[in-house]
Amino acid sequence: MAKDIHCPLPGVFYRKPAPNEPNFVEDGASVAAGTVIGLVEVMKSFHEVTAEEAGDNIRFEVENEGQVTAGTVLAKMD
Repeated sequence: MAKDIHCPLPGVFYRKPAPNEPNFVEDGASVAAGTVIGLVEVMKSFHEVTAEEAGDNIRFEVENEGQVTAGTVLAKMD
């Protein structure tokens, strides 16, 4: 059964901590509960988005620097 990771806030979603850094998590990876999967920027303030539970084969539904609203599914995992 797929598990969804939802966006907590409206803003811009970033998969990387900085432009020249690698993604927090790559597609297809396994994640543990509490793993940071990205950041949401709201008015120049950055908020970490974490996986609430462990999962495998993460698949991102939003591109890096994509506009998001609260409740948007950012990623799905098994």
